[in-house]
Amino acid sequence: MAYIKRDLEDKIVTLSKEYSCILITGPRQVGKTTILRQLMDDSREYVTLDDLEERALAKRDPAMFLTMHSAPIMIDEVQYAPELFSYIKMKIDKGAAPGTYWLTGSQAFKLMELAQESLAGRVAILHMTSLSQHEIYGSGECTPFSLDLGALKAREKTNAPADLTEIYNRIWRGSMPGLVSGKYSDRDVFYSSYLQTYIERDVKEQAQLADPLLFRDFVRSAACRAGHMLNVHDIAQDVGVSDDTAKRWLQVLEKSDVIFFLRPYSNNLLKRTVKTPKMYFFDTGLVAYLTRYSSPEILMNGAINGAILENFVVAELLKSYHNNAKECLLWYYRDSNSNEIDMVIESDGMLHPLEIKRSVNPGSELLTAFNLLDKASVPRGNGAILCMRPKLSALSAENYIVPIWMI
Repeated sequence: MAYIKRDLEDKIVTLSKEYSCILITGPRQVGKTTILRQLMDDSREYVTLDDLEERALAKRDPAMFLTMHSAPIMIDEVQYAPELFSYIKMKIDKGAAPGTYWLTGSQAFKLMELAQESLAGRVAILHMTSLSQHEIYGSGECTPFSLDLGALKAREKTNAPADLTEIYNRIWRGSMPGLVSGKYSDRDVFYSSYLQTYIERDVKEQAQLADPLLFRDFVRSAACRAGHMLNVHDIAQDVGVSDDTAKRWLQVLEKSDVIFFLRPYSNNLLKRTVKTPKMYFFDTGLVAYLTRYSSPEILMNGAINGAILENFVVAELLKSYHNNAKECLLWYYRDSNSNEIDMVIESDGMLHPLEIKRSVNPGSELLTAFNLLDKASVPRGNGAILCMRPKLSALSAENYIVPIWMI
């Protein structure tokens, strides 16, 4: 099984020369442990808190745990012993060298809260998702997606071209390293096992589940609505739980990095914008599995083909930022008259509108919606139609046509 080079590698190496502690958060099985084990040398000790004896020692006597294991050290699944954080802080304050502690952990929100409280200013926190298009199919350097023309031209050389059929193959196949690397060949068995492990090990305690199968049905109902404005009541009704339970379970899915939300853009000059977020999954393969599409061809012509393409594009754009350890101010726009812009990137004091289309030749009429942002207090910059055009092109000097494979 070949190792898949991750775009986050250079950032980890650079930050390890500056920070005594590096913490990588992210969902299960996205490669957090693999990337650090690939980068570590023989001088670094590896300990996993999946080992119940190590976990018990770390929780009962953190000082002894750190004494027993020599630095530099990599501690895997550190969320199981948050007691370690304050002792790591003391070690750092006493002069621990840069790169002394490498930590990984799931359940990102809870973990980051604890880490930020205990290790404020002492830890570099990196967020890792499942594989990006660039990591699986591309080459060269990864940069955050932007509408700078020079940057777009550079992306043509580092990403791998794909037509509509290939894009839906990528969507259906998903982006989990275990499948992409060939370690696991049966996609259905992989995702079934993934969900079972996720529910039993991450969700059961957080959500106080009485019926794990009910939660699995809930995730399936959410997957059917990926790429749409969130309707908590409809999801709750699907599985027969209260709206409050559905809200709580959605928070669990978000905190464990299975889903994320795109908030609507608004400011004091745009008074008629909606307040409801849109929901997306980080891994479209999981969505295709949960919605029971048995092949990329059926998915490409299925009822959710547009929504899952949008989900894929939004997730890929976000991954390009996560893999460079950068924040992305990403929104969508919709007003009470149902005018909508699929994505709005706020960058360098400007708003950049983006529209997602399945077509090869999108028309200039799609740019009309971009004018809605002219009423905002932040000036509008370049925009783009993200579509199936094989090559980078333009509709005007300020509005580009960008192939989806370039994201």
